[in-house]
Amino acid sequence: MPILEVKRLTKRFGDLIAVKNLTFEVEKGEVFGIAGPNGAGKTTLFNLISGFYSGTGEIFFKGEKISGLRPYQICHHGLVRSFQIPIVFATLTVYENVKIGANFGNNVRFKKEIIQETLDFIGLKGKENLKAKNLCLFDKKLLMLAAALATKPRLLLLDEPIAGLNPVEIKQSVNLFKQINQELGLTIVVIEHLINVLIEISQRLMIMHDGEKICVGSPYDVVKNRKVIEIYLGADYA
Repeated sequence: MPILEVKRLTKRFGDLIAVKNLTFEVEKGEVFGIAGPNGAGKTTLFNLISGFYSGTGEIFFKGEKISGLRPYQICHHGLVRSFQIPIVFATLTVYENVKIGANFGNNVRFKKEIIQETLDFIGLKGKENLKAKNLCLFDKKLLMLAAALATKPRLLLLDEPIAGLNPVEIKQSVNLFKQINQELGLTIVVIEHLINVLIEISQRLMIMHDGEKICVGSPYDVVKNRKVIEIYLGADYA
C-alpha cells in the first residue's frame, strides 16, 4: 500500500484552478520529486496535503483519510512539512525551537533525548544556545528541518529546501536529505526547481503544469519527455 495517495485533488481560488483533478501515489521509503514552472500549483499541493488549504478530492496517508483534518492533526499522524522561507521562532534559541517540535509531535520517548539526537543528526550541535534570529539562512533551514524531524514523522514534505543556498550548502543539503531517507527511513516528497538535484535524490519524479500532472516516472525518463521539454524550453526544442 502506498504511504500517500492523492485522488482527484482540486483547489480553486475564484476562477483560478490552482490544482486540477490531480491523482498520484508515493511509495513508502522513496524520495518522490515534484517539479514544474512557477505557478504550476506545487506549493498549493503541499498546502492541501498538509491541511493548510481545503479542496475537493481525497488524500490518504498510511491508508487513513487525512483530507479535512487540521495541520496539527496531520502532524500527529506523522506527516510534516517545511516551507520555502524558513519559519523559526526568532527570539527563541536553537534548542528551544527543536523542543517545540518534540513537544508538538506527540512522542512517547524522552523529549530531551529526541532533541539532542535531532540536533546532532542535523548538524546544529554546539549551536543550541544561539538565538534563531542570529542564524544564517542555511542554519535557519536546518533548524526548521530539525524541528520537523523532532516530531518523529514518517513522511516529510520539503518545499524548495535549497532555494537561496550556495553550491557548498546545496551539496550538504543533498547529502542530508539522503541520510534522512536512508538512515532515518523517512519517505520524502520534495519540490525543487533544480532538476539535476531531483535527478540525484529522487526515485521518481512528477512534473506539474497549470495545476495538472504532466507525467510521472524515473527522473531520466521524465526529463526526456517531449511535453516536459516543451514546457521548460519551448516547442522548438521539443
